[in-house]
Amino acid sequence: MRPSLLTAFALATSAVAQVTYQNSTGTILRTDSGSYGPEVEEYHYYYEQWPIGLTISSTGRFFVSYTRGNYAFTLGEAVNKTAEVPYPSADLNLPVSALNTSWNGIQFSSGNSTGLISVQALYITPENARRPETLWVVDTGRPTITGEGGAPTMPYAQPGGPKILGISLTNDTVYATYTFPASVHFPDSYMNDIRFDLRENMTASGHGIAYIVDSSDEGRPGFIMLDLGTGESWRRLTQHPSTLRVDRDVPSYQGHPFYQRTIGLPIQTLREGLDGLQLSPDGKTMYYSPLTSNYLYSIPTAYLRTTPASDPLAEISAANHVENHGQRGGNANGFEGDNNGLIYQCMPEHNAIYVYNPHTLLTEPFVRDPRIIWPDGASIGADGYLYMNINQLPYQATWNYGKDGRTFPGAVLRVKLPNGGKKITTLG
Repeated sequence: MRPSLLTAFALATSAVAQVTYQNSTGTILRTDSGSYGPEVEEYHYYYEQWPIGLTISSTGRFFVSYTRGNYAFTLGEAVNKTAEVPYPSADLNLPVSALNTSWNGIQFSSGNSTGLISVQALYITPENARRPETLWVVDTGRPTITGEGGAPTMPYAQPGGPKILGISLTNDTVYATYTFPASVHFPDSYMNDIRFDLRENMTASGHGIAYIVDSSDEGRPGFIMLDLGTGESWRRLTQHPSTLRVDRDVPSYQGHPFYQRTIGLPIQTLREGLDGLQLSPDGKTMYYSPLTSNYLYSIPTAYLRTTPASDPLAEISAANHVENHGQRGGNANGFEGDNNGLIYQCMPEHNAIYVYNPHTLLTEPFVRDPRIIWPDGASIGADGYLYMNINQLPYQATWNYGKDGRTFPGAVLRVKLPNGGKKITTLG
């Protein structure tokens, strides 16, 4: 074959080799469907405010929280499939004009100990001999305030503002309020989630204990414990490596590497530390992790319950008993747990819920669905379903130079638990 013909042949075969097919509908290759696990049901739609926390009562009442900026209310109850109203009343939700103040040019949140400022998390405990079925409300006391040019700021907390409220679901009234001294809840603390053990032998008071996450973006995350009988509170594992964010962690959401772009600040990565927590059904073990970490940790709860006054080595003992359960395959947000001991972890990078199984010592797949765009908060109902808020958080305006890329509706999705799993009631 003459050189000119060889050249022509090479060019022709090269052109054929470079042909690509952009439309994959007819592909013979294996593809990722984006989903697995049990059927995902669309339970509720949000059209007015983007949600954070949720919880379901024994009778199916559905409560939701919204962190405050300019929202009309921060705690609500769903009245139908597409609407929520202020709970327990509009008056308990402070107006936007009363959320913050300033002193010498420094922004501080409200110190109001009775009105709701910015509710992050909700949890329901069952009725027992000492308490009615109770909706527990975690008010961070730290709303987000939009300043000049649209730059968001989170004012420092004042004592009184950050609080835990107990609301009776029998008569929808507040019957318990707990606030924290500045030595326990710092001005830059941020209470993120909560769990309870109401058994009489958990504290000397006999009224049970609350375990609270302080996720503190500013760098002092840890656990806060609250004796529900005396109101005494104390900290544990503050700035322990297991509670700290992984520095410069860059997750991917819907296939896009994520950097936080906030008006008035340099481009940065997410900074949230300790986030998810969940008690084992026997109350002996607390599972937890930071948001920006791929590791799951646990600690025997006995080392969290020891008060500083009763043991000067309590902090050192706790640090020495943290257990690392290894990597789980991505960052995790909120946790939940069932009576089978499974730890459900919201996985925003994967549009999924993973499960840590303490019997196999493995993180296992549970459910994945393209609709699960940032699962932010999960709650197990008495009906054996796992309910999760979907709020498209990576697209919020405060993370995207003031441009809100979320599209209503937000949603609550639900899935049936495996192996007859139910809400944990043994700690009530």
